[in-house]
Amino acid sequence: MTIRIYLLVVGLFWGVIAVLHALRLAFGWEAVIGGHVVPHWLSWVALGVSSTLCIRAFQLRRAIRDN
Repeated sequence: MTIRIYLLVVGLFWGVIAVLHALRLAFGWEAVIGGHVVPHWLSWVALGVSSTLCIRAFQLRRAIRDN
């Protein structure tokens, strides 16, 4: 597997995670892990982190292509 394919897979993975967090926030879905309700503010943090990782993966992929 080349680094460009790896970065594509990683970028898509984090993109899907970001979309799921955005959907949870938009529709008010509850998340329960081990009987504990996950607060919605945590999805705001996770949305920011996963979006950043997604964008960065695609930026790195583009930078590798340019070289």
